[in-house]
Amino acid sequence: MKGRPNILFVLSDQHAQRVAGCYGDPLGATPNLDRLAARGVCFDTAYCPAPICTPSRMSLLTGRWPFEQSCWTLQDTLASDLPTYAHALGAAGYRTIQVGRMHAIGPDQMHGFAERDVGDCSPNWLGAGRQNLGPLAGAQGPAPAGADGRAPSLALSGRGQSGYEVVDYATTAAALAQLDALAGQVDAPPFLLGVGLLLPHCPFVARRPDYDRFAGRVGLPRLDAPDPEHPWHAKWRRFTSTDRVDPTDSIRARTAYYGLVRALDTKIGAILNRLEATGLAANTLVIYASDHGEQLGEQGLWWKNTFFDGSAKVPLVMAWPGHLPAGVRCGRVVNLTDVGATMVAAAGAPALPRSRGRSLLGVAADPDAPWIDETFCEYVTDTLSAFTGPEPVTQRMLRTERWKYIHMQGYRPQLFDMIADPDECHDLGGDPAFADLVATLSARVLAGWDAGSIRLEVDMRCAEKRLLETWGRQTSPESTLQFQIASADNWLDPPPSG
Repeated sequence: MKGRPNILFVLSDQHAQRVAGCYGDPLGATPNLDRLAARGVCFDTAYCPAPICTPSRMSLLTGRWPFEQSCWTLQDTLASDLPTYAHALGAAGYRTIQVGRMHAIGPDQMHGFAERDVGDCSPNWLGAGRQNLGPLAGAQGPAPAGADGRAPSLALSGRGQSGYEVVDYATTAAALAQLDALAGQVDAPPFLLGVGLLLPHCPFVARRPDYDRFAGRVGLPRLDAPDPEHPWHAKWRRFTSTDRVDPTDSIRARTAYYGLVRALDTKIGAILNRLEATGLAANTLVIYASDHGEQLGEQGLWWKNTFFDGSAKVPLVMAWPGHLPAGVRCGRVVNLTDVGATMVAAAGAPALPRSRGRSLLGVAADPDAPWIDETFCEYVTDTLSAFTGPEPVTQRMLRTERWKYIHMQGYRPQLFDMIADPDECHDLGGDPAFADLVATLSARVLAGWDAGSIRLEVDMRCAEKRLLETWGRQTSPESTLQFQIASADNWLDPPPSG
């Protein structure tokens, strides 16, 4: 057991990579993450396996792409017999503990962890009701427009509190208690402590001190919607009532988001401080990441659900004293699926069969080490969730060292030169001069990924999930490890002027 590191893995929800000082943001939202980055490695080109919560998180657990485990939407269940990095570390003798968010649907709320505390605020079962956001209901993402035609997520933004932050307070307290208990054990096995935080997921509502820290400092989005705009994105913006956003709503929501990032960072700081105070930091691999990003109005888009970097790119920071260099940046193209493989490698645990993940330890120690700069991201929806769009979509992205290619079934493809055009303003997908490159990248993104077969499977699963949803409504099955948010946990101050 000796010599193997403890592992602390903090995973947030919907943290845009660019809203962090260690990734170049100047507003001071993340002093604690910046401190972690200063003593570790920042991955600049890290992507999620899906730009939406559940499939991204389930692929992170197993190292498999969403299509390889039929887990594409927020309503899809990860099979309990698929091994995860928690299974691998447990098999290697680690004590495996998860605190807070996992966002798994179905009866298995452990997926290889031996212990779990706090849990999710959402139910385990389809049809069993959603978390109680009280006056902020509908503000947690895309939702039908209100009577005034405004997107609720933007209209209901500003100073206040959402129940999601209440969950994170409980999760942080539980993580601190776990560290205290782990530090007090003698001759104990190494541990994996996963900490799942909900922030900075919308509602875009931040407590007054966090909001006021950024009031008057956050402006309108830098990037307008492209002209011409891809027809799918134009449909999506109309569907979500974000094709005409009031500038006041935009600035208020963006300011609150910065406040939420600051609140997240404060909680991470408390966990890192306790890790150090207990003496555990010297032999602990610390990893921070988020399950996907947040568009935050850039390119005219909000939330996630796209392959633009604001949505699909994620922060990823690793620190391991004596094993990884300090203050290093790594530009290699990586994915959250690689995080599980990294933990498995650091622990000397059995490799996950059929995992696509690759250990990041080599390129973290030496960014010039051999590595294939290629990764994928997919977004496939059905008609079960009203917020997924005006029609089901079947999409997959390929990111190489230079290019981002996006296949959209039924629509023209997109192509971006990420070196010459990092803001993704110039779509080359329809340019005849790039026809050969498009054909090459199309063949690569579709290799082993059959959009037609996937659509048939997703539609059939949708029919099955509708039955399960009706069952859940009729029988009200009990959810385990569910943190109950009260309506009073959610409130919004009168809209601020700034």
